[in-house]
Amino acid sequence: MATHPGLTPATTTDITGTPVGPDEPHGSAVRVRGLHRRFSEAGGVLNGLDLDIAPGEFVALLGRSGSGKSTLLRALAGLDRDVAGHGTIEVPTNVSVVFQDSRLLPWKRVLDNVVLGLTGKHAQARGRTALEEVGLGGRDRAWPHQLSGGEQQRAALARSLVREPALLLADEPFGALDALTRIRMHTLLRRLCEAHRPAVLLVTHDVDEAIVLADRVIVLDDGVVRSDLTVQLRGRRSQADPEFAALRTRLLGELGVVDDADAVRTEAAS
Repeated sequence: MATHPGLTPATTTDITGTPVGPDEPHGSAVRVRGLHRRFSEAGGVLNGLDLDIAPGEFVALLGRSGSGKSTLLRALAGLDRDVAGHGTIEVPTNVSVVFQDSRLLPWKRVLDNVVLGLTGKHAQARGRTALEEVGLGGRDRAWPHQLSGGEQQRAALARSLVREPALLLADEPFGALDALTRIRMHTLLRRLCEAHRPAVLLVTHDVDEAIVLADRVIVLDDGVVRSDLTVQLRGRRSQADPEFAALRTRLLGELGVVDDADAVRTEAAS
């Protein structure tokens, strides 16, 4: 278990890296308590946020622009050390991040991008296996510019999962893709997560994407958790399912897109 900042196992650490006490067993892949982040004197982006994610659990994070979604993800990834704030963050030492763009290095071939930073004599073989898992078998010698946008994101997923992370952080990884490619990527991501079993935190603006993929959907508002809903849909998740529609309406209500009375009426009718 690591903390940010100050990647010291088995300790709880505040934002400046000062140990504040021993880590207690709690069975969480992610444990956040009282997290604050502030970019200016005008107000905080995260305002005392608490969050737990269990090992292997898939959590989607929704919220309006400025609600703190990407700020939370960057905090968990340890990418915001120059931002003012305090609180405790406990995450696994092995964390991977997938961004909206693939961030493949254009001067390296696809396989070299996937295994970047890996060591050991089996790194190349592991990279090829990861590419096969995402449907890019035989493309290991291609250059990034020779891949479509969807293929580039597949390579980015391979790069993240080849490391067998205990926690996968995904910041709108399919936001730039067309609708059909996004549907295919949803199926792929769910299959990969079922195979590798990382805990996942997915930041998205797409309510349907959150329902299709996640075990839980969390809505942020003003830097705190407004709602935390378990997705209890059975089998293949379909937008035609009345329970899917009811959950969508409820989440849209939480986001202020439909009025709460409409959300209640939809749930009552389902």
